[in-house]
Amino acid sequence: MDDKFLRVAAIHDLSGFGRCSISVILPVMSAMGVQVCPVPTAVLSSHTGGLGEVVVRDLTDFIEPCLEHYKRLEIDFDCIYSGFLNSQMQIDSCLDFYATYPKALAVVDPVMGDHGKPYRTYTPEMRERMKELVHVADVITPNLTEAAMLLGTEYSRTPMTRSQIKSVLARLGEMGPKMVVITGVEMATGEMANVGYDKENGSFWYVGCDYVPVSYPGTGDMFAAVLTGGLLRGDSLPLAINRATRFLEIAIKTTFSYSTDTRYGVMFEQALPYLMQNEILSGFSIL
Repeated sequence: MDDKFLRVAAIHDLSGFGRCSISVILPVMSAMGVQVCPVPTAVLSSHTGGLGEVVVRDLTDFIEPCLEHYKRLEIDFDCIYSGFLNSQMQIDSCLDFYATYPKALAVVDPVMGDHGKPYRTYTPEMRERMKELVHVADVITPNLTEAAMLLGTEYSRTPMTRSQIKSVLARLGEMGPKMVVITGVEMATGEMANVGYDKENGSFWYVGCDYVPVSYPGTGDMFAAVLTGGLLRGDSLPLAINRATRFLEIAIKTTFSYSTDTRYGVMFEQALPYLMQNEILSGFSIL
């Protein structure tokens, strides 16, 4: 892929306030030299994490006509990247996007829940159908809650050994994707880590990260966006995981230092120059 002309169709919601979804994906990937073409699944006044009654407009009827317009224009994409979906019909539309661009990197962030619970809009039927997207994906980026949902297992808050998380990664790989990355894993060693599995060469990767005792919305979106941008620019999987982990560490620690309201998201804007450096990183190890 020619990184001078990288183009991504980002099928995500657009939350106006709170720094998540398209509002962070677009600037983050742009800083990495990737053109982001937003395909919004819904427009929200803010994210849904404790900011009162959110104004929502569903855009299910927008996605298919948008795809048809792109087809008429003969626009090509290097990547199709899906995230939060607002209805079952949007899963069908995503499948159409992936089928229309079979050569594009297919990235699925299976946004369904966190902290052991599904988001209230994600019905059992939608959670089951998410497996259809996972099946056609090249890369998936679940958290542990979403990994458990996909595998049909109970979510556990118990820290995991390396062998346990390798088993989870491998089982997710059996569902179809070539690469699996799980974020926010509490290890039995006491360390927090982001871990990955490259099915094509059978390698497992581990990137440790500093623990900060707060939770911010949008960090999963930022991580997946940097990971995707790195892979598109030629990073190996461990390099891309490392790049995304380091960027989030900088942004989260900056935000934490200001003691801002956690609902307002991560102050990533000051960390964007890091993504423009494209330095080679080595802070990863074999899992």
